[in-house]
Amino acid sequence: MKEGYLAVEITTPQKKWVFEDVSSCSAPGVEGGFQILINHAPLLNQITIGEIKLERETGTEIFATSGGFLEVLNDRVSLLLESCEKAEQIHIERAQKSAERARQRLKERTEKVDIVRAEVSLARALNRLRIGEKLK
Repeated sequence: MKEGYLAVEITTPQKKWVFEDVSSCSAPGVEGGFQILINHAPLLNQITIGEIKLERETGTEIFATSGGFLEVLNDRVSLLLESCEKAEQIHIERAQKSAERARQRLKERTEKVDIVRAEVSLARALNRLRIGEKLK
């Protein structure tokens, strides 16, 4: 790892990314968004649905996440996430269909519909749409 930069590791059940030249890492904490810079104090924080942004020498990397945990220790940021998708790999049409299904379930409100699950599904889909459309 280069001196003066963070190393960031993002791990999900499906994939792992490692970045060595990160100058800034922003994440959606459950109590609000926050930013990690070089020499940050040790930290363990819960991540919620939102955007993860990595500022790098080569440009900005943007991800949509559905939540998990972040740890900072010795200029290393480890994110253990339920899901994480690079902005440019988000399938907009699939996210739109997911949002429509969630809205329909919330509209029906039958006994068979788990309202909390439908609300979370809608929030994830809308987050993916917001982040995926940033690159258009």
